[in-house]
Amino acid sequence: MPKSSLSSDQVKEMLLQVADAIIAAEPRLSEADRNLGDGDHGLGMQRGMTAGKEKLQELEAGTPIDKVFSSLGMAMMSSMGGASGAIFGSYFRAGGKALAGQEVFDSASLAGFLRAGVDGVKQRGGAKVGDKTAVDSMEPAAEKAAESTALPLPEAAAAAADAAIAGMEASKDMIAQFGRAKTLGEGCLGHPDAGAMSITVILGAMRDYIQA
Repeated sequence: MPKSSLSSDQVKEMLLQVADAIIAAEPRLSEADRNLGDGDHGLGMQRGMTAGKEKLQELEAGTPIDKVFSSLGMAMMSSMGGASGAIFGSYFRAGGKALAGQEVFDSASLAGFLRAGVDGVKQRGGAKVGDKTAVDSMEPAAEKAAESTALPLPEAAAAAADAAIAGMEASKDMIAQFGRAKTLGEGCLGHPDAGAMSITVILGAMRDYIQA
């Protein structure tokens, strides 16, 4: 039955499902990264989410919602290293911090998490929409969630996930401004950004948990 809001323990269950989805998506994420860079993005995300699962499973029942999100972010940051560790660690840590004091996770919480998450990433790395990075999925998802706060949580989560997919698809037509992909110039056209793809997996898993 779709969930209108989540308790802190349900948020933990949702993020465990997110971790499993990323781990399962490793081959697809690695292939996307091989088309544009080193090919290690999928393995890095798999490693980060494996560490994240261990950290989440250690949390006590009733751990505050903000701490659940930030615990995943800190585990990713410490286990992954490199740009992806900083980006996705910042996403969950900054997003979680915005939820301090909230006892349930609802449509407004989703919007707050996604906005603070992408703002944290942009402040850390300087990327913007159009640079062919994870921000190209993060930003549209945050904007759509902000427009969807009056909707039930399952509908808001679906709208945000769809916006992330549209952002990833749009990244195929962009020339990379960061990382190794930057050296490819027009050679990176036609391929989506691997980080943006990871965001679609994350938000898709959140949607699926909320709608189940």
